[in-house]
Amino acid sequence: MSTVLDELTWRGLVAQTTDEDALREALESGPLTVYCGFDPTAPSLHFGNLVQLILLRHLRRAGHRVIGLVGGSTGLIGDPRPSSERTLKSKEQTAADVERIAAQVRKVLSEEAGEPPTFVNNLDWTEPISALDFLRDYGKHFRVNQMIKKDAVAARLNSEQGISYTEFSYQILQALDYLHLYREHGCTLQTGGADQWGNLTAGVDLVHRMEGASVHALTTPLLTDASGQKFGKSLGNSVWLDPSMTSPYAFYQYFLNIEDASVVKLLKVFTDRTREEIEELERQVQDEPFRRAAQRTLASDITTFVHGAQATAAVQAASEALFGKGDLSGLDAATLRDATAELPGGSAEPGTSYVDALVSAGLAESRKAARRTLGEGGASLNNERIADPEGVLSEADFLHDSVAILKRGRKNLAALHRATGLEQSATAATQQQARQ
Repeated sequence: MSTVLDELTWRGLVAQTTDEDALREALESGPLTVYCGFDPTAPSLHFGNLVQLILLRHLRRAGHRVIGLVGGSTGLIGDPRPSSERTLKSKEQTAADVERIAAQVRKVLSEEAGEPPTFVNNLDWTEPISALDFLRDYGKHFRVNQMIKKDAVAARLNSEQGISYTEFSYQILQALDYLHLYREHGCTLQTGGADQWGNLTAGVDLVHRMEGASVHALTTPLLTDASGQKFGKSLGNSVWLDPSMTSPYAFYQYFLNIEDASVVKLLKVFTDRTREEIEELERQVQDEPFRRAAQRTLASDITTFVHGAQATAAVQAASEALFGKGDLSGLDAATLRDATAELPGGSAEPGTSYVDALVSAGLAESRKAARRTLGEGGASLNNERIADPEGVLSEADFLHDSVAILKRGRKNLAALHRATGLEQSATAATQQQARQ
């Protein structure tokens, strides 16, 4: 790659720039200071935020100075959505979310050698500004006829709900961030997602009006699959970077199941693989799609990047074990729990017959069907074929005293969780009814 901008473009990380030629010259002339902001709209960053963190890493590798901003003030207001007004969180909740997100930003951006990144919270310089100073010193530089042209604002103005002045003023607050970072840190480049273009250019305009300086903005494309659906959603929920909100196993599986039509695009964005490596993986997608080599590489690289090599090894072992190629008993309790969380299943206790276990797990429609499966040798328990159709579950069959993995055939999996208390009574009653 001849320049960092060329590499970013090849990797699909450039949607718009304020002036591509001027930005290219600035990037090549010497180190720039660049920033991206992350608002605490949730207790964790999500898949979409990862694009910006990766973009900052590329720029830092190229020798540029990086600032990670967490929006302690902008998070109290909320960037207007095209659909509806946000529900304001309390100051205490926002502050707690700021701390969690700041830790995530710091972890990702501090991993590599080089000049240390700078981390800031915009509440530090926004909170001391009085309402009168905000209106006189900054508000006068914004024209309402330009502000209402922003996509999200225009959509809300045309809706029945309209838009509050609180959210309408958000772009002024974000523009103020750029002005402050320009003055204090010499920052001349802001990055963000394509949906942030209006907010980014508001900052560019404010710096120009108040300082007479030309600064830059760069946005990344919105990542969508072949059908136009936004990436990063799993069963209607975001794919979070916090392992307590999206487990490393679920995170890995999300990328392992990416469609062939999109995997090469995501490899370019989310991995450090070279052009030659990605071209070879692209060939394998075309010639040997059944091997899913590209998906495995993507899932491994991005899970390691977010959760570390040890977590990746654990979830890979769990994935292999669940499909009969590894030792389920060797999995730690947390990984086993995460790996079985999405499996269908039921509950049982030691002493439950294999027949009732298959029915309870949803792997047989009736006890008769379960007996037939067992008699044909078509069921396994914890990856061991069940040889005795009349057998029962033992204490040892519940891995980590918690769950037993049943399988019918090669692909039908279920997790049978150990019942406790009232669950045991309910399970016993259900099984007694099935026998009658």
